[in-house]
Amino acid sequence: MSQDEEAKLALLRESLSNNKSNAPIIINFNSFNAPVGQHNEHVDTVNFITMDKDGSFQIQHTRKVGGMPELPPELSTDKAMVLWQKAQDAGFIDEYYQPTISRTQSALLADAMAERLGIKEKWKVFETLWKRKNMYRDYYEAMNQGQSLKFQDTLKELFD
Repeated sequence: MSQDEEAKLALLRESLSNNKSNAPIIINFNSFNAPVGQHNEHVDTVNFITMDKDGSFQIQHTRKVGGMPELPPELSTDKAMVLWQKAQDAGFIDEYYQPTISRTQSALLADAMAERLGIKEKWKVFETLWKRKNMYRDYYEAMNQGQSLKFQDTLKELFD
């Protein structure tokens, strides 16, 4: 069994064990290529749907299957994990360590994290993790935008 199949089976088991009602669970798998950064990434999602007694359907939750990136050593230290958690709590990244903010803000986030973690080759590390190219350009574009100062202050407050 492949790793993706094992992940889907684990999600199925979890959903079935968490089902407190007697409503049947319908599982809908979606598989597609989605634009991420500057390329397409294959994405599998699982929708867990229950059917009410009146026959209506309710989506209970949707989960992305696979796609969990392996963090490079520089970004998986205890100190880095604290920063990741703060960034996720602030809504700047998702549970897969992928940015949920603009490209320019992402570059500022990468710079702030790299500075606090002492990462010298920050663009290479974050471009690989986030599957992006030319993040240094996004950073310089952000530095030329007035709103970047406010976001940098937000990051300073968040990480310090």
